[in-house]
Amino acid sequence: MTTRTVLVAGSQGVIGRNAAAHFATQPGTKVHGLSRRGAAGLDGVQEHPVDLLDPADVHAKLSRIPDVTHLVFAAYIERPTAAEKSKVNSALLENLLDVLERTAPGLKHVTLYQGGKAYGADLGPFKTPAREDDPRLMPPNFYYDQQDILRRRQPDASWQFTILRPEAVCGFAVGNPMNLTMVIAVYATLSKALGLPLRFPGPLGAYRALYQVTSADVLARATDWAGTSDAAAGQVFNITNGDYFRWEHLWPRIARMFDMDVAPPVPLSLAEYMADKGPLWDEIVGRNGLQPIPYDQVASWPFGDFIFHSEFDNISSTIKARRAGFPDCIDTEEMFADFFSRLRKARVIPA
Repeated sequence: MTTRTVLVAGSQGVIGRNAAAHFATQPGTKVHGLSRRGAAGLDGVQEHPVDLLDPADVHAKLSRIPDVTHLVFAAYIERPTAAEKSKVNSALLENLLDVLERTAPGLKHVTLYQGGKAYGADLGPFKTPAREDDPRLMPPNFYYDQQDILRRRQPDASWQFTILRPEAVCGFAVGNPMNLTMVIAVYATLSKALGLPLRFPGPLGAYRALYQVTSADVLARATDWAGTSDAAAGQVFNITNGDYFRWEHLWPRIARMFDMDVAPPVPLSLAEYMADKGPLWDEIVGRNGLQPIPYDQVASWPFGDFIFHSEFDNISSTIKARRAGFPDCIDTEEMFADFFSRLRKARVIPA
């Protein structure tokens, strides 16, 4: 018997894909996925290609699923400036809510994702540990705009909302601009094929700074919790693995996961030095019988450059979520080992 119907917007990204996969395993739950690119091949997820910037297309697709009870909003469009990001990503959310509030009278909850940009992680050093009640930064910032959209609409709505703030989400997805697991896995695979040690591709400051990440699995469970907990209604929560690390200690352990030697860091631009590795990747795919994922979709090197060149501590407090009743955590080293194992089993990287 179906007790809830979850709609995941952005079901092919690293956050949305893993959230949809999680909900598809839960008893009494139907899952629908929305994406621009069509089917992602997830078991138990009915997928709908849709352009969220086209209200008519949104209405045409969502009018077929009037029983939606939970919206998981992980859709995102990249734009070159902060103002353009705010405009387009606010439109995605507004268009979807405009339709859902008409077609899904049983809508109970909306989960929205933000991230470290809410604290200025993209701008430079920021106050750590970051707390959910830290003051906002200078706008425009599409996180703030989307949050304001929810707060403005909620008093007249039948639904509640929760906002989750992960950092550097790690999981499986391709063609997604913010997926650290795939960046590391593909970089290590290419380095090994060239007979090179695994060098951290950033400066010593980044190698030694404190950092944190969020497992897509932990984030999916937090999303499930948020949609059912009264304590999460109308709240913002940092969600991370619960531990912190320095790359200088974790990087040699990652190298061992690939049976590679490690060497001292050498800062370089992955976007520049990985740009010509498409033919090598194709050779690796053919030789090892891997999934034929195009090289330009398998990893985002500019995102890797952003992460590996951040020379300041990046730490969020997760005490608010734990006090509210979400206790999940995971050892980050174990998380990476597990994800790399899953990538091998899925024939994304060589065994």
